[in-house]
Amino acid sequence: MVHADASNFAQGVTKEAAYEQVLSQAESLFDGQRNWVCNLSNTASLLWHAYKSMSSPSSQVNWAGFYTLDRSKTEQLILGPFQGKVACQTIKFGRGVCGAAASTQKTQLVPDVEAFPGHIACDGDSKSEIVVPIIVKGQVVAIIDIDCAELAGFDEIDQKFLEQLAELLSGSCDW
Repeated sequence: MVHADASNFAQGVTKEAAYEQVLSQAESLFDGQRNWVCNLSNTASLLWHAYKSMSSPSSQVNWAGFYTLDRSKTEQLILGPFQGKVACQTIKFGRGVCGAAASTQKTQLVPDVEAFPGHIACDGDSKSEIVVPIIVKGQVVAIIDIDCAELAGFDEIDQKFLEQLAELLSGSCDW
């Protein structure tokens, strides 16, 4: 069984090393556990602690979590497990950064959320955002949503590792 120490990251850890630890620890946590609520909850915690251990701008992440497919509404996401301030409860496909990722099934890497058409300001402190869809059998089942209080808080390294995490989650949960 993985211990709470799994979310301990060395202070000032490199981005690559932190993401490698997130992927490794997540894989261990998912072993024998396919419940998506449980797995997304632990993953949100791992991501939060990883970002807080990195140097700026990664350390300025102010929201890390998930929205899942709302099965009671057509093309709508509903708030899932997260770390950070309270958040928007539902988001329609096509609205804001999260909705764009859900409708296009493509990662949205946004260096300046104010420049993104239709951005939804759940937290006015957020300046940049990355959203990665989690896809199972051609359908979005959830999205990874990470916000940063600094402009250009994310790059291609974040995209690469978060897409690997999305792939891991897609096959590790009973959606």
